[in-house]
Amino acid sequence: MTDTRKIALITGGSRGLGRNTVVHLARKGIDTVLTYHSGKTDADSVAAEVAALGGKAVALQLDTSDTSGFTAFAERLKTALKDTCGRDSIDFLVNNAGIGVFKPFAETTEDEFDRLVNIHLKGVFFLTQRLLPLIEDGGRIVNISSGLARFALPGYAAYGAMKGAIEVLTRYQAKELGGRRITVNAVAPGAIETDFGGGVVRDNADLNRHIAAATAMGRVGLPDDIGGAISSLLAGDFGWMTAQRIEVSGGQSL
Repeated sequence: MTDTRKIALITGGSRGLGRNTVVHLARKGIDTVLTYHSGKTDADSVAAEVAALGGKAVALQLDTSDTSGFTAFAERLKTALKDTCGRDSIDFLVNNAGIGVFKPFAETTEDEFDRLVNIHLKGVFFLTQRLLPLIEDGGRIVNISSGLARFALPGYAAYGAMKGAIEVLTRYQAKELGGRRITVNAVAPGAIETDFGGGVVRDNADLNRHIAAATAMGRVGLPDDIGGAISSLLAGDFGWMTAQRIEVSGGQSL
């Protein structure tokens, strides 16, 4: 029997903002396939949390920096969808997987730069391309950008550049996929208290206070602020909104 519930694929869904988004989607009645790089135990924990909420979640391993594995991943995805939900397509794609490099511009190495390119730009470009046949017409794609594509903080030159590129890519995808009624938008979080980048925003009290003081809402963001926004964008009545950059930062650095 075919499942009538919507299905989202969330890359990097085993931790941080990806995990939070998976849980928010489950609360809205949307099932998920979540990918993880190496944290299988964390990914299985997310799937169990979704099951406890009455939903379905499947965890699949994927290295989003390695485009050579995308064809095999698409086949594993189709098998997982058929076995779990009785279908071979997804409704939503969230390109969330990522890493952070905190290095001054003058000290960033070529290897660090290339790794960011492979995960944040090349991987997003070609994984989305490979999954297009599996995305339903009328589906939705969300690319994760960053407030750092708008404002500049020393130490994030390479990372911010990748996210600026993602925002341009988002507009091109929206233009070219509009004929299939697929919307493509970018969500740009501000500073969030997670383990991203070694947990610097969460664990460095001075940095946390500095960012809070520069934010209109008077605090640093929490994972629920972002997971709630992404899940609402997918589950809500936003079918006529595409090619937009949506910053969810509480008004950081206005």
